Amino acid sequence: MTSGERKPWHAIFRLLERDERVFAVLLAVVMVGGLSTLGLVPLRPRHRIDLYWLVFWFAAYKVGIFALVTVNPRATRAIFVGALAIDLLIVFALLSLTGGADSLFYLLFFPLVAINAYYFGPWVGLGAAVVAGGLYALAAWLVPPWAGWTPPLLLAAFFGLPAMTLGLVAERERRARNEVERLNVELTGTLSRLQTAQQELLVAERMATVGRLSLKVAHEVRNPISAIELNAELLDDIVRDRAGKDMDEAAGLVTAIRDQVNALDALTEEYLAFARFPKPNFEEESVNHLLQELADFIRPVATRQGLSVQVEIDPSVPMLEVDRGLLRQAILNLVKNGLEALSSGGALTITSHFDAEAIEIAVSDTGGGIPEAVAPRLFEQFFTTKPQGTGLGLSIARQIVEEHDGEIRWTNRPGRGATFTIRLPIKRASAAHPAHV
Repeated sequence: MTSGERKPWHAIFRLLERDERVFAVLLAVVMVGGLSTLGLVPLRPRHRIDLYWLVFWFAAYKVGIFALVTVNPRATRAIFVGALAIDLLIVFALLSLTGGADSLFYLLFFPLVAINAYYFGPWVGLGAAVVAGGLYALAAWLVPPWAGWTPPLLLAAFFGLPAMTLGLVAERERRARNEVERLNVELTGTLSRLQTAQQELLVAERMATVGRLSLKVAHEVRNPISAIELNAELLDDIVRDRAGKDMDEAAGLVTAIRDQVNALDALTEEYLAFARFPKPNFEEESVNHLLQELADFIRPVATRQGLSVQVEIDPSVPMLEVDRGLLRQAILNLVKNGLEALSSGGALTITSHFDAEAIEIAVSDTGGGIPEAVAPRLFEQFFTTKPQGTGLGLSIARQIVEEHDGEIRWTNRPGRGATFTIRLPIKRASAAHPAHV
């Protein structure tokens, strides 16, 4: 059989995947089959009916129910309730036309009540059984002789008790199936998370291996870099002592070599500092004094570039437990970024502020601000927009601040550059809850 021949059957099975469609087909098969089977029993001449047309139209009616459920699945329950009422009336009509209490078509109530009890639950099944008993009694009363109330009551009881049992079993089976589906979803999610964690672990192991190798490489290249820098410096002295156009050009080349070597040396040092991040040693320090000292340190460099450095100290800032060296490095990295963003005549401002819960250290510049395209990658390792940048300055600063249980954030000041703010809590969480060894 070709794939083209299999497609119609595959489509039919897809249609039957929903419980509602299965219920519609099952009810149709049972009712049409039951009607056809009971029609084989000979009827009295005055009760004869055209069985073939009856079965045909009844089957067509069930096909219509199936189509309605398929086209309008949201109204499935209402459609099935209406179909149950119609089926009960059809069986009642058959009873009335074929002898009332003497007709065998009352047996159609059994599959009708049972299957609806399985779908709707025990109470609908019980209600259908009571209605079936009442319709049987009405048919027996309309078509004499009247058989009394005992047969209808027995019929309702015989219909109702199995219907209740079947409905309860169906509800229990649905609950069990829903639980299995829920557990299956949870298991699938857990397996997916485990696979993701396993992949992340593999990536982490590879990155750790790469990190160890790169750390070793960075450590090993320091000696060649120092040798190149020393020889370049000696070569620069030799070249500058000699006159001539070629020597001037050679001096420029040596200067370019030294600049690139210095950039490579700075990158190596920053990478080693990032990779071998030291354990902080916290001691009480004056943040204001640290800022003033740092400003005095960078002011000569800024002045030579035509820049100004201002310090605005909040006298209420208390002493704080910090690692002075690391915090100085973090602030210095922010200051360097600010100075590199300024042109001649620009200004850099370092401020401190105390708000009873934390100390804030802000570094503001009057440059062009942070472009929107750069903002998402601002603290990303090795990301830089500067020709000689290492891309580690802000990453190191954030790592240092986080070791102090603080946070670092930035804002653009419209038309006035950018501001980076370090916020350090007065009481560190790690100090309040020291780790147990």
